[in-house]
Amino acid sequence: MDPRTRPFRSMLYIPASKERALEKAQDLPTDAIIFDLEDAVAADEKPRARDLLVRVLAERDYGRRARIVRVNGADTPWGDDDLASLKGAQVDGVLLPKVSSPEDVERAAQVLPALPIWAMMETPLGILNAGAIAAHPRMAGFVLGTNDLAKELGCRFRPDRLPLLTSLQMCLLAARAQGLICVDGVYNAFKDEEGLRAECQQGRDMGFDGKTLIHPAQLDVANQVYAPEPEEIDLARRQIEAFAEAEAAGQGVAVVDGKIVENLHIFTARQTLARAAAIAELEGE
Repeated sequence: MDPRTRPFRSMLYIPASKERALEKAQDLPTDAIIFDLEDAVAADEKPRARDLLVRVLAERDYGRRARIVRVNGADTPWGDDDLASLKGAQVDGVLLPKVSSPEDVERAAQVLPALPIWAMMETPLGILNAGAIAAHPRMAGFVLGTNDLAKELGCRFRPDRLPLLTSLQMCLLAARAQGLICVDGVYNAFKDEEGLRAECQQGRDMGFDGKTLIHPAQLDVANQVYAPEPEEIDLARRQIEAFAEAEAAGQGVAVVDGKIVENLHIFTARQTLARAAAIAELEGE
């Protein structure tokens, strides 16, 4: 699948210490799996979880799901060994926690010279340095760590996430400036489907590529919200067709549903169709 159009509607955290969960993840309708060696694994379980994960990744087939491993931080007793264990592993990327500067990315890049690097954006310094972090040549994407960020900011929870909007938008701006994927943070109330849907819709409207999730029950909502709607696909096709006819007639703009269609709209329309095709390919495996 073309990495430029690979869907990241849903990125599900799976604790690397739980073999049964690692097995079940093979059949879950998630676009990506974050195999978690960090927060989801107790301190005394981390070495065992690391060994288990490397073995499972070598033995099990996760199909077209993106396989990303969240390691422990470089300032912990496990971070260096986590990175070293991924040399030659069957993964699509490494996710670094609490990235605060490009130097954090460079340290991992020196250990893993060929593996795409993702950054957890969850500290105030990381948000302020988002542009420099995104510009590192090895970066593939941002994952928002909204729980840690809210803790660091000392802000209160609000359904509209007003206290976090500046941070979310700064990460989006930095990611888009460098052509990176940017995925929204988790929604903690995994039984609250209505609340999850509202937060997914907010993130989609802002421009996020998808949502990180903590429970398989959240997958359907995220996949639905972050996929192009049938009406969007239909409009994209009609815009492309109308613009092609206008160009053939020597005109620079077209009109669809009473609205002007210019070249910039065609760029967006083609992105919509490419995204829909990539989702269909992923779901048709």
